[in-house]
Amino acid sequence: MNAYTFKDGSQKDLLNLSGTVPVKYQGNCYNIPIHLWILDSHPFTPPICFLKPTANMGISVGKHVDARGRIYLPYLQNWSHPQSMIIGLLKEMTAKFEEELPLYSLSSSDAARQMELLSYIAKFTEGENNTQSKSKRDEEKSSGRFNKVTIIGAGDLGLACILAISAKGVADKVVVLDCSESTIKGGTMDLEIFALPNVEISRDFSATVDSKVVVLTVNHLGNAQSYLDVVQNNVDLFRGIIPSVSHYSQNSILLVASHPVEIMTYVTWKMSGFAKSRVIGIGCNLDSARFQYIFANLLKSQSRAEDTWIIGEQGENKVPAWIASTSGTSHHSEDLTNRNAQQLLTKRAMEVLKGKGQRSWSVGLSIADLIDSIVNDKRKVHSLSTLVKGCYNINCEVFLSMPCVLGINGITEVIKPPDEDNMAEKLQSSAASIHDLQEQLKL
Repeated sequence: MNAYTFKDGSQKDLLNLSGTVPVKYQGNCYNIPIHLWILDSHPFTPPICFLKPTANMGISVGKHVDARGRIYLPYLQNWSHPQSMIIGLLKEMTAKFEEELPLYSLSSSDAARQMELLSYIAKFTEGENNTQSKSKRDEEKSSGRFNKVTIIGAGDLGLACILAISAKGVADKVVVLDCSESTIKGGTMDLEIFALPNVEISRDFSATVDSKVVVLTVNHLGNAQSYLDVVQNNVDLFRGIIPSVSHYSQNSILLVASHPVEIMTYVTWKMSGFAKSRVIGIGCNLDSARFQYIFANLLKSQSRAEDTWIIGEQGENKVPAWIASTSGTSHHSEDLTNRNAQQLLTKRAMEVLKGKGQRSWSVGLSIADLIDSIVNDKRKVHSLSTLVKGCYNINCEVFLSMPCVLGINGITEVIKPPDEDNMAEKLQSSAASIHDLQEQLKL
């Protein structure tokens, strides 16, 4: 274990593998000294690779090695767990170095200058001294004006989030962390081709430092045999992500969009150690916004659309709810009429809602709206997955969607709709099934 210095100047103890790889070049065999830094997220992310030249060696800058000695290979760029392994990386490294030797022998005078250079760059394991950019970032951070958002995952949902955030203009900088997918096959290649302003693509967790919001969109793509296996694969994926994200952005809001959102929000809460107010699932936010729109614009309801919500579990078990109950009406007959009208409207709205799918671009727009509420401290009410232990006689640690006031510090208030139409019973049933699955997971 050694201290690794990232681009932003922060340090972390990482596993450091040092040694040599044998390379045959023009009839001779050379032992090329290298060191590999193993990130916390390994094996889901590749190691950071450097040459380790001695004082009498110079670096031959080429297509696989830069002036600092950092090594770039197709194997690193296309790293994908579980197919990619360090032994495969070393084999490709040997093959590429045999095509183009990365080091050469220095004369005695050159060696002296190289010793001075090595002494200087040893302070910066990852290359250049970016003191000015760090000072600028620190100034922006201290003023609280710089809104940095990180998207974990570069699949369809991750890219939809990037486009929606950029269109809405709610972030000064967006970092896309492509931690498990190939940049050749994924959408990050298109982002590099058609560059968006203030969007950075990275596979290094240090790029996420000081994010105000971290959005988790990754899902494990594999051939799982059961639903439990699918969820467990996502848990294993998160084990390589959440600790690093939590380390670099200790004051951030973690916004979970991975599936199943209730369970993955619980997993994120447990792995991060963050307060429950700062670990939030996107839950039924999109369904609630659609539900309110249907009431106000399609059904032309006289009731206030903002009083209608979708809560509970995302998917088929979602529950419609009203915040403003009519039970306080002075006349029983009028109360009964209003209740019947509510139930009829709710039934019609739910029928319309069932025909709406959860497409990536729709979810991306919903997530951008949540980020807007957070970074601009709007204290707007959204239906979000939050810890509901103690609500409606739920006694286990589960996350379900409830109307929540959302701002810069996360969830500041949970609004509990009155128990009508067996709502509490439905929520308790969802909580029980979610908790049963959580108990079978290996965290």
